[in-house]
Amino acid sequence: MKKISVFEVAYKNLLRKKTRSLLTVLGIAMAAWVLVSLFGFNKGYETSLNKDIDNLGFQMLVVAKGCPYEAATLMLKGGTGLKYMKEEIASAVAAEPEVEGVTAMLMQVVFDPNKGESGGISAFLGVDPASFPKMKSALPFKSGGWFKELETFEAVFGYEVAELEQREVGDLYLIPEKEVEVKVVGVLERTGTQDDGTIFLPIRTVQRVFAVPGELTAIGIKVKKEADIKAFEDKMYKLPDVQVVSLTQVKTTIMTLVSTARVMVFSIALIAILIAMMGVINTVLMSVMERRQEIGILKSMGAMALDVFKLVWLETIILCVSGGLIGTALALLTARLTDLLVRNLLPYSPSGGLVAIDLPLVLMTLGVVTAIGLASGIYPSWKAARMRPLDTIRSEGES
Repeated sequence: MKKISVFEVAYKNLLRKKTRSLLTVLGIAMAAWVLVSLFGFNKGYETSLNKDIDNLGFQMLVVAKGCPYEAATLMLKGGTGLKYMKEEIASAVAAEPEVEGVTAMLMQVVFDPNKGESGGISAFLGVDPASFPKMKSALPFKSGGWFKELETFEAVFGYEVAELEQREVGDLYLIPEKEVEVKVVGVLERTGTQDDGTIFLPIRTVQRVFAVPGELTAIGIKVKKEADIKAFEDKMYKLPDVQVVSLTQVKTTIMTLVSTARVMVFSIALIAILIAMMGVINTVLMSVMERRQEIGILKSMGAMALDVFKLVWLETIILCVSGGLIGTALALLTARLTDLLVRNLLPYSPSGGLVAIDLPLVLMTLGVVTAIGLASGIYPSWKAARMRPLDTIRSEGES
């Protein structure tokens, strides 16, 4: 005669009420899904943000006085808060002993009626070909290279701009509203950043074409490794009519916003876990009460209280582990969808994946749901183990 294991008995007991067991498993799966997605977002966002900051090539940005959030956006997302400052400031900053290098930038935007039915915005960034490519060494070229002169009618196209305008190296491009043609000398590879949608021009050319001689919108600063960045920041704050945005400030501000949202989502996840636990307890307890007579017969045949406890506890663990596996699988399958949703909700989203799900995170989630199972099963298992055979059989007969 084949010997039936305790696991098989527990599994078959759960199959008696398939719908109830399935709904309980789905409740646990939803909680696991939220947990994996939340912690995966936490890790992915911070990793992508650090990568974006590293790719900037400079540790500080000096901009004209205005809203600090505009400055942060200009720094990380190519925003269009166009406030100008004199380019003499760049020379003053470069003369500081803590500075390894500076790069002057001038951003301009124009309305382009050729972009879609209602038109769109074209972003032009004037840069110094001597300093900008060194600081932005993470920009790979699909074809061509950087222009060499400060004032020449040549341009480097970001990947998306080149695709949209259907331009290749050697083609001419007419700047909207200005009736000025420039020659495309380079096309960048896709980077997943604002650079994909930017047209880079020599800074003197931008100043001349847009009639803003001697003006800048930003100065990127690379600080020497041995320098005291905090002390240097304090020194830069003393410059007139400008404000300083450091990477530390930007990162801290963004991560504070993200942390606030994360606390709210974590609270929702905690509530989901508690609801899932109540569902598990309810399911298993109802199963125990429906099987009072069976449990009584088992105990009258020699089953010990510990045996009954183990059986019911195992049922709880099966429910929770099954829900954890399904929830983890859902999180993996919908990671891309979660990424797109988060990008639409957050004011700033770095390039790269925002949801990073790895093996340690999966194992941690399975550990959490298993712990939920262990905790949720204690009371129903204890209730079943305390049942007295005579009372259960008698109560069944009376009913």
